[in-house]
Amino acid sequence: MTLDLADLAAIPPAEPHRDAKRRIAATVEANRVEILELSHRIHADPEPAFEEHHAAAWVADAVARHGYAVEHPAGSLATAVRGRLAGGRSGDGPRIGILAEYDALPGLGHGCGHNSMAASGVGAAIALAALAPELAGEIVFLGTPAEERGSGKGVMIRDGLFDGLDAALLYHPSDVTYVECRLLASEDIYVTFHGRQAHAASEPWMGRNALDALILLFSSVGLWRQQLRPDVRVHGIVQEGGTAANVIPSLARAWFMVRSPREDEYLEMRERFAEMCRAAAAATGCTVDVVFDGGASTMRNNHTLGRRFQANMEAYGILDNPPSDDLGSSDMGNVSQVIPTIHPSIAICARGTPGHSIEFLEAAASPLGDSITLLAATVVAQTAYELFAEPSLVEAAWREFRAQP
Repeated sequence: MTLDLADLAAIPPAEPHRDAKRRIAATVEANRVEILELSHRIHADPEPAFEEHHAAAWVADAVARHGYAVEHPAGSLATAVRGRLAGGRSGDGPRIGILAEYDALPGLGHGCGHNSMAASGVGAAIALAALAPELAGEIVFLGTPAEERGSGKGVMIRDGLFDGLDAALLYHPSDVTYVECRLLASEDIYVTFHGRQAHAASEPWMGRNALDALILLFSSVGLWRQQLRPDVRVHGIVQEGGTAANVIPSLARAWFMVRSPREDEYLEMRERFAEMCRAAAAATGCTVDVVFDGGASTMRNNHTLGRRFQANMEAYGILDNPPSDDLGSSDMGNVSQVIPTIHPSIAICARGTPGHSIEFLEAAASPLGDSITLLAATVVAQTAYELFAEPSLVEAAWREFRAQP
């Protein structure tokens, strides 16, 4: 698939509000150098969760240049950003959230394409700012840190930064395009076993081997998988396992994640995992600390919003597909539990390219990746414009949200 960067302003957008949508596309085109430079700058300077100081500053500066009143930091997170821009028309109107992510994967960089998500969110905010004089309501740009670990959006929800919003819109790069997003409930689990050091040759009986406890936990998880449904996941890494082969380790640490597409099943798995940790500690004479952190929820797709995004996207020749069965997790699920939300994916690479890989990292800064960044900025802004222009659409989105179980 190829997409000429100059095509968007020339292609007729979807009805309704075609004139406004054409101006949105033209604004993205007029600012494409700034938008893509931001994407590549973030890509070249990857910062992990809660440490995105450069990226947060760059996106804050970008939306401020286009008229947004910016809070940075916003709430309790040093790398969270909120920009607000009131519409120029009098009267009540919706408050629409345009989101951006920018954290990277430790040791890999932007192998999930968050540089594109940051730049497209900024691009959508820029496009909407150009039309703000004719809008009633408020455009709210939210720079959201720590999606890969720690659920930054969950923290921002608790900080009140999503209060009063009527919708949240955020695109995700992928290897296949689909508007309906499915997510696994997930949580980071940090496990630390405490033992007792001793000489591994002369007095091993004096020690309590924390690494043995951790190995036993990994073995227990491996056996547990035999009885788990095929769509749930348990996976982890060893972060620390000792200092020398002739010293019995007194400390062993690991980072696990437990995931399920069903919230109730996830809660059961969470407790079962904690029991396994305690059993491994008891079997080895160690103690254990188990810390659950940064939970991500399953996704409540708002089809009222999704249908509008789909129509706007398909006007540019990018067709929707059935939702993917290759599921991950995201704190956009948390957002979808409190306000109408969509989190569509658009392909930036060949189908079958794995996420969180070198190949996807390269795609995130490729010519196609750049084209999709601009397309996503355009389509997100066009969908948001429809919400500002049609109060009945906002009401329909909320009716659907409230009717969902």
